[in-house]
Amino acid sequence: MSEAVSALAGARGSGLVELADAGVTGMITLRGDLPLLGGALESVLGLGLPGQRQVVTGQRGQVLWMSPDELLIVLPYAEAPGVAAALSAALGDAFATVAVVSDARALITVTGAQARDVLAKLMPVDFADFPVASVRRTRAAQVAAALWRESETEWKLVCFRSVASYVFEALATVAQPGGEVGLYR
Repeated sequence: MSEAVSALAGARGSGLVELADAGVTGMITLRGDLPLLGGALESVLGLGLPGQRQVVTGQRGQVLWMSPDELLIVLPYAEAPGVAAALSAALGDAFATVAVVSDARALITVTGAQARDVLAKLMPVDFADFPVASVRRTRAAQVAAALWRESETEWKLVCFRSVASYVFEALATVAQPGGEVGLYR
């Protein structure tokens, strides 16, 4: 893994919400039979398997349900290679893949009471029924993204690093004062 540089280089923005580059973050994609992946997660990270469209958080990171056969692990960047190697060893000869995708992804934090309104301007998601610790794969404007809710007012968005500046600028544009919607108050 290379010495990654954030696609957004510490970008910050404010308006109706606070936007921030979450910095270089470790990410590992796991694909395979979920019960099998769950056993490896438990043995390596001490984390259980998330339910459908859920996030499990522990001391060493987070595990996001991405699809019926895919999980995303989010953890400190420096830990990703070692954790990936340990997961591969735990899975042995099982039909599964472990891929470090840290250098291909960017993470943006959206914080504020109006976060759902701002996000809804770019994402076809029902934010009225989006509880804390839930995740959705969707798009932000016209690019692939995944979004999860950390707390009542904090959200995390992951996208490909190659489009991170576009996503950040789109969020900054729709978060400008004067663009309040007030749908999710």
